[in-house]
Parts: sequence; C-alpha cells; structure tokens
Amino acid sequence: MSKQKIVVFMPAHNEESNIASVIARVPRNFHSHYTIEVLVIDDGSTDDTAAVAKQAGADRVVSFPRNRGLGAAVREGLAECCRMDGAIGLMIDADNEYPPEQIPDVLAPIIAGSADYTFGSRFKGQIRGMKLHRRLGNYVFTLLQALLLRKWIYDGQSGMRGFSREAMEKAEIIHDYNYAQVLTINLLRQGFRLEEVPISYQVRTMGQSFIKFRQYVTSVIPAIYMEMRRPLSAKRAGEALPREERAHP
Repeated sequence: MSKQKIVVFMPAHNEESNIASVIARVPRNFHSHYTIEVLVIDDGSTDDTAAVAKQAGADRVVSFPRNRGLGAAVREGLAECCRMDGAIGLMIDADNEYPPEQIPDVLAPIIAGSADYTFGSRFKGQIRGMKLHRRLGNYVFTLLQALLLRKWIYDGQSGMRGFSREAMEKAEIIHDYNYAQVLTINLLRQGFRLEEVPISYQVRTMGQSFIKFRQYVTSVIPAIYMEMRRPLSAKRAGEALPREERAHP
C-alpha cells in the first residue's frame, strides 16, 4: 500500500537562530502509513531564515518578497500543503517554543479519524517561562472564542495545530496579521471536529516575538467580529451540522 504524506509546515519571520533546531527535531518516521515532509513559509525575512531552513533539511521553502503577516503565512502554508499532496498538515511555530517531538501526539486524533482539527494545548500540559500578562491575554482571547462558539477551549492561541486534508482545503483566514482566533471560529462554524492534546511549552530564548499588544487587540477583535458575521454558504451551512445529524444519501 502506497504511503500518504504528512506535511509539517512552519511560518517563519527572522528565525535564523531557531528554525534549524525545530526542523532537526521533527520526527520523520513515526507512522508506517505516512511519509513526512517539512515546508517552511518564509514571511519576508531579512535574515538568513530561508537559507538556514534549506541547510537544516526543509523539503520545500516558499519565500515572500516582503513581510505579509502571520495570517498570510499560515494561509499560504495550508494551500501549499494541499499542493504538495498532503493528506494531513501540522503547523508549528519556528521559534522553538513548541515541541516537535510531540507532533505524533497532536496528529494522533486526526490519524485515528476522531478529529479534523487539533491543538497542541499548552494549558492542558506544561508551561515554562510565560509571563503573567501573556498568560492573562491567552485566557481572555481563549474565553472569547469559547463563548462565541459555545464550546470549551483551553488554548485558543496555540502555535501548534493539526489539520485533516478537508480542513486545510476549507479553512479561510480573513486577515493577514494573525490567524489563531479567526481560523478556529471558521473551522468550527463549518462543523469540523476539534480536539486538544496536552503538550509541553517553553518560551523562546532567542529571537523576538512579532506580537505587540495594542496592534494585536486592534487587529484581532475586528477580525473576530467579521468572521462571526460572515454568512455560511449553503454547502458550508450543511456541513456545520454535527456529523451525526447530517443527511445521508
């Protein structure tokens, strides 16, 4: 039986000091039915992120000529996973905060067919080094998503997520700055099944986060409002029903 492909993709902006370590730690042989390839979306880096990624063993590197934003990079990553014929996709930040060794854990529910979309959940696992203001910000934005979706969510801002092929094809990210909240709202409104998997998390020791609180709030809140207001198409509205309630031919 021919093997299917899992594509592990990393949005990256000026991560030359971190990305080689992340790529090196990606498990390449954890399932007998799948091959694993690594894709890097270089979001207009001004350092040697792209070259370092290639030297570290990335199978494909896509570079933007200028910085477009994390939302744009994740959107391109999902589309490129499909173009690479990925049956499953796994997004992981290139900043060395999330554990590549736990990729098999995060993908297990998708491989088993019990979920379409997964988070590596820091708040169900272990967190080291996160400052209080960031922890509180995560709580607030996660609670907002949970209230809007009427579903309990532990870690709505996780930078480690798994996707079935259908979820990758149907995902819509409506702004370029960030993706975390609008992507989850979009997929869950379409009826995709979410499961959170506990992971270990360590705040970065090299490089710098792009997130600035004021810009984050002023960009993300309007995007959440826009996503919640968007009507589902007739096809998507049918898919938004729980799976057991969908009509069968």
